[in-house]
Amino acid sequence: MFSLHITMILCLKQRLCGMKICVISSGHENSVKSLLQCPFEKRTLAEKLKVKELGPDQPDLLIRQQTSEKGKTYTRSYSSRWYTKKAWLCGCVSANALFCFPCLLFKTTGADTAWTATGVRDMKHLSEKIRKHENTRAHMDNSVKLAILGRVNIATQLDDGHRIAIRKHNAEVDKNRHILSKIIDCVGLAGLVDFVASLDNVLEEHLKTANVFKGTSKTVQNELLDSMLSVIKDYILEEVTAADFIAIQADETTDVSTRCQLVLVLRYMDSNNNIQERFFEFLTIQNANAESIATALLDRISTILPNGQKNKVIAQTYDGATVMRGSTGGVQRKIIDVYKNAHYVHCYAHQLNLIIQQATSHIPRIGTFFSDLGGFSAFFSRSHKQIAVLDQVVAHRLPRASTTRWNFQSRAVNTVYEHKDDLLKCFQIIRDSGNFDNSTVREAGGFVRMLEDEAFCFFFALFHKIMPNVDMLFNQLQKRNIDPVYIKAAVQGFTNNMQAIRDSIPFLCGDRASSDQQHQPKKRQRTLGPGEQQRLATEVCDTILIHTKERFSFTQHLVSATLLHGELFPQHSVTFPESALETTVEAYPMLNKAKLKTELSLIYENPEFRVGSGAVPLYQFFIENNLQSTFTETVSLLKIIITMPMTTAESERCFSTLKRIKTFLRNTMTQDRLNALAMLSIEKKLIRDIPDFNKKVIEKFVNQKERRAKFLYK
Repeated sequence: MFSLHITMILCLKQRLCGMKICVISSGHENSVKSLLQCPFEKRTLAEKLKVKELGPDQPDLLIRQQTSEKGKTYTRSYSSRWYTKKAWLCGCVSANALFCFPCLLFKTTGADTAWTATGVRDMKHLSEKIRKHENTRAHMDNSVKLAILGRVNIATQLDDGHRIAIRKHNAEVDKNRHILSKIIDCVGLAGLVDFVASLDNVLEEHLKTANVFKGTSKTVQNELLDSMLSVIKDYILEEVTAADFIAIQADETTDVSTRCQLVLVLRYMDSNNNIQERFFEFLTIQNANAESIATALLDRISTILPNGQKNKVIAQTYDGATVMRGSTGGVQRKIIDVYKNAHYVHCYAHQLNLIIQQATSHIPRIGTFFSDLGGFSAFFSRSHKQIAVLDQVVAHRLPRASTTRWNFQSRAVNTVYEHKDDLLKCFQIIRDSGNFDNSTVREAGGFVRMLEDEAFCFFFALFHKIMPNVDMLFNQLQKRNIDPVYIKAAVQGFTNNMQAIRDSIPFLCGDRASSDQQHQPKKRQRTLGPGEQQRLATEVCDTILIHTKERFSFTQHLVSATLLHGELFPQHSVTFPESALETTVEAYPMLNKAKLKTELSLIYENPEFRVGSGAVPLYQFFIENNLQSTFTETVSLLKIIITMPMTTAESERCFSTLKRIKTFLRNTMTQDRLNALAMLSIEKKLIRDIPDFNKKVIEKFVNQKERRAKFLYK
C-alpha cells in the first residue's frame, strides 16, 4: 500500500512538471508580454472579457530605423499618433515592436506571424504593412471575434427568427412608450386620461385590453410624477449652474393640515437672458424657528450650488418675522455667514400687513388678539342661519377667514371695529332668539364678552390706526415707477406715522377710558389696567418700527440701480455719481471699480445708451449689439440688479412665483405627490420649454426598476 502511494505521487509530480502554469500579472492582463506568456485561448471567460475591456496596450515605443536612399541617410522613428489612426495596434516595450491586438488574441491560421509573434519594427514600410494586414481575411476574422466576444452569437443575431423577435419587441416598446407619453401628459389632471383616450385609438385600445401595464394605477402615476419632478429639477439645476448670479426666496408657512413647510424659489437669469423665478420644492421642517429654517436652507443650497459658487448668491428674501428676527441669530444672519454676498432684501410678493401681524404676534397678548379676531368670520361662515342674522342686523359681510395665516387681511380689523355695536346686537339676537343650538349660543356669548372686554377693544382701536398706514406703504411699494428716493421717502413717511401713533398712545388710553364711562351701559370687563395697555401698545409700535428698519435696512441695490437709470444719464454725464458707485462696489465687491467707472462714464456721454428707464431694456441693448464683452462690469451690474427680488428697474417685476405658491398652498399637502404636482402646476411653461420632456421622463421611469412591461429597446 505504501509503495502504491509513492508511485502515485511520483506520477502526479511528473505530470505537473510537464504542464505550463499560466500566471497573469495583475494589472497587465492586456500587455503583449502577458498574452505571449499566457495565450488568450487558455484564459477563462471572465479573464477574456477583462482583456477586451482593457483594450490594446499602447505604450510609447522607441523604434528607430536608419535607411539610405540615393546616397542619403534617413532616420525613421515610431510616432504614437499611429495608435489614434489604427485602434487595433498594440506595442511591446520589451520587444520594442508593434503587434495586432485581435490577431494576437485569436491567432487564426494564416495570419502573418510578424503581427502575432515577433512584432513589426520596419518603419520604412509600416504604412504598407498595415494596409496589407488590414486586408487579410485572418485579421478581419479576428476583429469580428473580438467584437462579438461576450455578446450574443453572431449566428443568432443574423437569424431571421431572432431579428423578427427583436422587431416585435421594439414595436411593443414603441407602443408602451407612446402610452406612457400620453399618460405623462395627463397624469396630474383627474379625468383627462379618458378624454385623451377618446382622441387616441392606441391609448383607448390599450386601456381596454392591457393586463400587464395599464398606467392608471396610483403607484405608476406617483412614479411618473417622481420622474417628471426629477427631469424638471435637473433642468433647473443646469440653468442655475449656467447663471452668473442667483437670489433665493423662501417662505415658511403651514398648509391646511397644519404641517410646517418651507417654500424655496430660485431667481436668476437664464442662458437666453430672461429673468426666471423657479419654484424648486417644499421643504418640510420640524419647527418654524430660525435654526431649523437656516439648517434646511443651507443644506439645500449646498446641493444646488457646489463649492466654489458661493459668490453667486447675491440676495435672500423671506416673508414674516420668525425667519429674520434678530441681527445675530436670525436666518438672514446665518445665511450671510456662509454666503457673504447674500444681502437680505424686502420682496414685493410679501404682504406688509401680514408681516406686521406676524411681527407683533410674538407678543403673547397680541397673538391672542389676532387669534380671537379670526374667530368672527369663522363663526358666521359655518351656517346660513347665522349669515342671515348678520345680513339683517349688520348688513355687511366679514372678510372670509381661513386657518392659514396668509389669508388674513387688515380689513378684518377695520370691518369688525367699525361694526362693533351692530355685531354685539347680532350676537345678542342669536343668544336670545332660541333658534340656534346650544353650541352656537355658547360661542355667541363668548364673542359678546370679547367685544365687551376693555383690552380687546383697546387693541382694536390701536390696530385700526396702524393697519391703514401699513396698507398705504405696501401700495406705494407696488408702483412700477418708483425709485430709491421715492422708496426712502415712503418708508420714512411710514416711520413718522408710526412714531406719531406711538406718541399718541397715552391719549388713546385716556380716550378709551372716558368713552367707556360716558357711553357704555354695562360695565366693561377689565383684563388689563391702563398702565399695562400703554406698555403693550408701546411694545407693538416699537416692534413695527424695528421690523421696518430691519426689512428696509439694505438699500444699496436701489442706489446701484440709479447708476443705470436712463433718465439720469444726462445728469450723471455732468456730475459723475461717485457716492453711488462707492456704495455699489461696497455692496458687490466682485465688481471692478476702476473699469466700471470707465464704462459708466462712456455710457453717460453717449446718447445711444439712453434707450429706456429700466435695467432690462439697457441689458437687452448690450446683448443685441454684442457689447457684453466690452462692457463686462456694467453687464454684471445689470445682471445683479435684474436678479434682485426687489429690483424696481425691471419691467417684469410684478411677476412672482411666490404668489402662485401661496395660492397653491391653500390645499392640503398631506400626499407626497403634491410636491411634484405643485411643480407641474406652477412651472407649466418650463415643462413646455424643456426639449424632449416626455422622452426624458420615460427614460427615468423605465430605469427606476425592472418592469414587467417592455420599455427598453434591443
